[in-house]
Amino acid sequence: MGHGRMLRKEDARFIRGRGRFVDDIQLPGMLHGAVLRSPYAHARILSVDASAAESHPKVRAVITGDMLAERGLAWMPTLSHDVAAVLATDKVRYQGQEVAFVVAESRYAARDALALIDVEYEPLPPVVDARHALDPDAPLVRDEIDGRADNRVFDWESGDAAATDAAFAAADHVSACDLLYPRVHPAPLETCGTVASVDRVSGKLTVYATTQAPHAHRVLYATIAGIPEHKIQIIAPDIGGGFGNKVGMYPGYLCAVVGSILTGAPVKWTEDRSENLMTTSFARDYHMRGEVAATADGRILALRVRVLADHGAFNGTAQPSKFPAGFFHIFTGSYDVPAAHCRVTGVYTNKAPGGVAYACSFRVTEASYLVERLTDVLAHDLGLDPADVRRRNLLRPEQFPYRCATGWEYDSGDYPRTLELALEMAGYDGLRHEQAQRRREYAETGTGTLMGIGISFFTEAVGAGPRKQMDIAGFGMADGAELRVHPTGSAVLRLSCMSQGQGHETTFAQMVAEELGIPPDEVEVVQGDTDRTPFGLGTYGSRSTPVSGAAAVLAARKVRERARLVAAAVLEVSADDLVWEKGRFHVRGDRAAGITMREIALAAHSDLDLPDGVEGHLDATCVYNPPNLTFPCGAYICVVDVDPGTGQVQVRRFVAVDDCGVRINPMIVEGQIHGGLADGIGMALMELMAFDRDGNHLGASFMDYLLPTSMECPSWELGETVTPSPHHPIGAKGVGESATVGSPAAVVNAVLDAIGVRHADMPLTPAQVWRALQGTPLRTDLAIGERS
Repeated sequence: MGHGRMLRKEDARFIRGRGRFVDDIQLPGMLHGAVLRSPYAHARILSVDASAAESHPKVRAVITGDMLAERGLAWMPTLSHDVAAVLATDKVRYQGQEVAFVVAESRYAARDALALIDVEYEPLPPVVDARHALDPDAPLVRDEIDGRADNRVFDWESGDAAATDAAFAAADHVSACDLLYPRVHPAPLETCGTVASVDRVSGKLTVYATTQAPHAHRVLYATIAGIPEHKIQIIAPDIGGGFGNKVGMYPGYLCAVVGSILTGAPVKWTEDRSENLMTTSFARDYHMRGEVAATADGRILALRVRVLADHGAFNGTAQPSKFPAGFFHIFTGSYDVPAAHCRVTGVYTNKAPGGVAYACSFRVTEASYLVERLTDVLAHDLGLDPADVRRRNLLRPEQFPYRCATGWEYDSGDYPRTLELALEMAGYDGLRHEQAQRRREYAETGTGTLMGIGISFFTEAVGAGPRKQMDIAGFGMADGAELRVHPTGSAVLRLSCMSQGQGHETTFAQMVAEELGIPPDEVEVVQGDTDRTPFGLGTYGSRSTPVSGAAAVLAARKVRERARLVAAAVLEVSADDLVWEKGRFHVRGDRAAGITMREIALAAHSDLDLPDGVEGHLDATCVYNPPNLTFPCGAYICVVDVDPGTGQVQVRRFVAVDDCGVRINPMIVEGQIHGGLADGIGMALMELMAFDRDGNHLGASFMDYLLPTSMECPSWELGETVTPSPHHPIGAKGVGESATVGSPAAVVNAVLDAIGVRHADMPLTPAQVWRALQGTPLRTDLAIGERS
C-alpha cells in the first residue's frame, strides 16, 4: 500500500520519553487511592473496621463494600452478562479481591493506611481445581445468586453431534488427547490505572483510564453510577500495552470515581505489578479433550471436543460474541473437516475472573492449539510426517469462501502456498535429514542435544464483528470514523478504536493518505477521547484495521466523491467527466486540465457557487458494520534443541509465513508478528499462573511469572503470502494477534518431536521436559503434585 514502510509517527514522542500515560496525569489537588485486598481465596467477611485508617492524618476517605451497597454500587455488570463485586460485602471469592479503598494525600499514605483496616474473615474451603468445580460436595462460589446450586456458568455446544459420532464410528483410526492450555497473563508493560475527577458545579465526570474501549466504559459508568452519559468524558491517553487486559472495567476504576465524589478532588489509582498479575483479566485456563477420526492415510474425517473452561469467581470474559465460549468453535482450524462437534462447560472457581485476553482472538488461540496438537498426535499415532498430514487436509484455494462444519465462513486464503513457502524457507527436508543424523549420533554416543521440528498452521477469525453474531453489553460492534479536510488540505481523522502500541497514528494516516492523495504526515489521527471521537467499542481481537480501518477508508472515499463535485464546479465540467489520479482530478482526455486535492479543499471553503444539493467543505462520517469477520492465516515452523539431561529448550530457528491480506505498513506488521512470536515462546516454555490447594496465587511477581526476553528468542525468519479479504474495502485482514495464535503449538510440537513424547502440557519448562522424558509429566496449573 502507498507509503509502505514509513516510520511510525508516534515514535517521535515515545523515543524521547514524551509519551503521556495515565500515571503521568497530574491534576490540581489530586489525591491517591489504594486497594485493600483479601489474603484468602475464599472467606466469609465477618466485619470491616476502618476507624483507625479514617483517623490517619493524611487519609481523606475510606470506602467499604457496605458504603457502596448503600449507594447501589456494590456490584457492577461484566461484559459477559454477569455481575462482579466492586468491593466485597458478603465474602471474598479469590485471593487479591478488593475489600476496601483508601483515598489519601499521597500514594504512600494510602498504602500505609491499608494496614490500619481490620477485617475479620472466616476462611472457607476454596474451589481451585476446575475439574472438581462441579463435584456434588464442591463449595459454592456464587452463593449470593438465588437458586444457584452448583458452580456451572454455562453449557454450550456447536456442530452436528450425530454426524460427528457417525464419522467416528466409521473411521479407520481414532486418536485422542487430553490437553491443558494453562492460565497465563497478558502482563502489559503498563499496569491498569485511572484518574477520576468529578466537577461538583457542572456534575461532569472526567476519567483518564488505561482502557482499550473508552466508549464502552462511558456506557458502563453511566449504567452503574447513574450519571448522564453526556456528562461523562473518558480519556485514554497513551497506553503501554493492552493485549485484552484493559478491555473490561476493574473495581479500582469505579472506586476512584466514588472517591472523587466523596472528597470533591481528583483521585488517582494505579495498581502495582502484583495486583495486575493476581487480579486483572487472565487468559486461557482451558481443559480440553480432543478426538480426531481419520482414514489410515491421515485424512481427517471428524473432530470431537469436550472443554472445561475455568472462568474464575465471576464471568468477566471481555468477548463480544453471542457464543459463551467465544470463537472456540473455529477448532476445525485450517482443514477440510466434514464433521465436527464441541461441548464447552464453564465453571466458577475461587480465582480471579477473566479468560479472554493475551491476544487470544476470543478463544481462537485455544482452538488453534487444540487442532494443531491433535494433528501432530494423529501423525505420531499413524507414523506419518506432520507436514504430509497437513498437506492432505488443508483447505484448497478453490474452496473459498468456505463454510466449516461449525458454521464459520472463511473469506479467502491460499493455504497450500503458505505452507509450502514456510517449508521451503525452513529447508524442511534438510532439517529432517539433520534430525535423523543427530538421532543416530545420540543413540551411538549418548551425548549431545535432541533436535525437534514443529509445525503449526492456523486460521484466525478477527474483526469483530457482524451485529447478527456479536455485541458488547447489548451494543453492536460497528465502528465509527469522522474525517475532515481543512481548507489548506491537511486532514483530521477521528476514530472510535484505541491504540495500545499498534501504530494507529501511522497506519490510519496512511490509509487516508492513500485514498485522498495527501501526505500521511498531514493527517492527524485522534483517538481515545469520548468527547472528540465517534462511538465504537474499542480495540481488541485484531479488529482495528478490519473494522475501524474500513470505516476510515469509506469516510475518505466519501470525501473524495464530494471533492469530485467541488472539482467539477471549479473546472466547469460534469463530475462524470473527471478522472481521479492520486492527489488530483483531471478532465478525461486532458490531464493538464486538473486540480489538486489541496486546491479542492480551499475551493470547498470559498465562495464557489456549488450545484444544488452539494454541501461545501470536505468532511464525512462512516459507521461500518462488517458483513463478516476476516480470516488471516499462517504457517509456522519451529526448530529446537533440547538438553536431555536438564530439559533445557533452546529455540534455534522460527519461520513464520503470515497472510493478513493487504499490508498497510509492512514494518508495523512485522513488529506485531515479532511480539506475538515472543508471546508464543513464553506461553509454550515458561509462562504459568499456578495455584496451591488453598488458592494462593503462585505467580504474583516477575520472579515467579516468567516472561521471554531476547535471550530466549531467535532471529525471526518472516515470509508472507497475500490473499485480500473480498469484503474489506482495501482487502486487509488484521494481524495483531496472529502470531500469538499460531506460535505456541509450533514450539510445543517441536519440543515433543525432539524428545519423542506423544504429549505433555505447557509450559514446557526444563522440569516439565525432564519429567516428560522420564514418562511422568505433571499437570502444570496446580502446585499439588498431580500427574497429568
